[in-house]
Amino acid sequence: MTHHHIIKALWLVAGLACLALGIIGAVLPLLPTVPFLLLAAFFFARSSDKLHNWLISHRLLGPPIFAWRESGVIGRRGKVFATASMLATFLISLWLAVSGTVLLVQLVVLSGVAYFIWSRPEG
Repeated sequence: MTHHHIIKALWLVAGLACLALGIIGAVLPLLPTVPFLLLAAFFFARSSDKLHNWLISHRLLGPPIFAWRESGVIGRRGKVFATASMLATFLISLWLAVSGTVLLVQLVVLSGVAYFIWSRPEG
């Protein structure tokens, strides 16, 4: 197997893993969906035209990818869901009594992500 084939196989595995996480995120409230779908599309574009075309043309999975690519749009439902997931994650950390340093880092990172999400157009 050549170096090129190994790299392509790694892109494919990464794409499949992200697709799986995105699908799980569609039903599991603490896991985001769209970022994993975007990553899956990125990885599939480098490894499998067939899977890339399937993903971006899928009737449920494709529209958020298309909206992001075309205009950086994140729908209101996605924004609310992402924010609720981040809040739930932080509250779980509080409940588990993780260290203050971890909470501070988490708060800063999650606040930055929330700002980014809410600063995107909704379309």
